[in-house]
Amino acid sequence: MRIIRAAEHRQVPWKNGGGLTAEIAAFPEGASMDGFDWRLSMADVVSDGPFSIFSGIDRTLTLLSGAGMALDIEGRERIVLDSGSPPLAFPGDVAVRATLVDGPVRDLNVMTRRGRFSHRVEPFSVNGHREVGVETETGLLFCRHGEARIGGETVSKFDVARLERGAVAIEGDAAFCLVLLQRR
Repeated sequence: MRIIRAAEHRQVPWKNGGGLTAEIAAFPEGASMDGFDWRLSMADVVSDGPFSIFSGIDRTLTLLSGAGMALDIEGRERIVLDSGSPPLAFPGDVAVRATLVDGPVRDLNVMTRRGRFSHRVEPFSVNGHREVGVETETGLLFCRHGEARIGGETVSKFDVARLERGAVAIEGDAAFCLVLLQRR
């Protein structure tokens, strides 16, 4: 297990130049915006506008905070997300336009290169003790809020525990997103 602290997140410009994202982790490490196989990032969306296009990429977006964001995804009906919405999966190579409901939002973004990796995002909360299993090659346990101990390490808001296959015990009072990544 490796802990990636919130202070270690690297600020990088959006591919379309419309803002900044906090890059949390990517594989291979240090990969460019066009060269990653998977990527976990967090973005503050402060205005309406288009999403960056990522050819050959599958994405999942989870709204972390803010009043909400309406997404117009090519080929789908409009969907409105808020911080209680389930993670939303969509292809990165279709046109997406965001309209903020009432002010800025923060989102968690998971991207995997189609044909190389797949992913899923599972939100959950811990109030006391819980065992979490990672049945895929890699798991990224993102702390949405609160504080907990994982394998002897304390994690808090926006920290990430990078986990290998197996089970891990979590103690505390926190909300998480478990990102499961599997090589194809």
